[in-house]
Amino acid sequence: MNLIHRRLCKSDSWAARARSELLPWACRDVPLDGDVLEIGPGYGITSRWLLERGARLAAVEVDPALAADLRRQFGDEVDVRTGDGAQLPFPDASFDTVVCFTMLHHVPSAAHQDRLFAEAARVLRPGGTFAGSDSRISLRFRLLHIGDTMVVVDPAGLPDRLRAAGLTDVRVSTSERSLRFRGTRPGPA
Repeated sequence: MNLIHRRLCKSDSWAARARSELLPWACRDVPLDGDVLEIGPGYGITSRWLLERGARLAAVEVDPALAADLRRQFGDEVDVRTGDGAQLPFPDASFDTVVCFTMLHHVPSAAHQDRLFAEAARVLRPGGTFAGSDSRISLRFRLLHIGDTMVVVDPAGLPDRLRAAGLTDVRVSTSERSLRFRGTRPGPA
């Protein structure tokens, strides 16, 4: 992420918006009180919110410096691993819920995003939920990402991509600035 983007993502204003608007909207009806994996927690704003909802939380962060910061911030509260969401370091069927928030556009290609979706499905228990959000394209969003990786997720194509990853009961919806999604790993809950 560029310097401006980093400042925004750890700002109080972003934290307030995420906590009051984005996360409640993205996680409506998503079970968060079991074993939860967060892919790409960044600065931990979303992780803190998940812990407050009773999650037994694990997190995978690709940036080693951010992962180290998360370990210092959360200690034993969160099992933080440094790694790529497209190659998760967990066995099959490890989690009740997998989430990711406003990070998919930082994944370097659509194919890499698809591998992340497949990995999320793999580590879900039967009946488990994969859910999250990402930003929609706008002029402001483009300007914020000058010099950054920016692979925007098309909401219209996302349902087919999630189904191809092995998820069912897929739902995608949008707001002015964001998209949210969810899907279920087949099998009994």
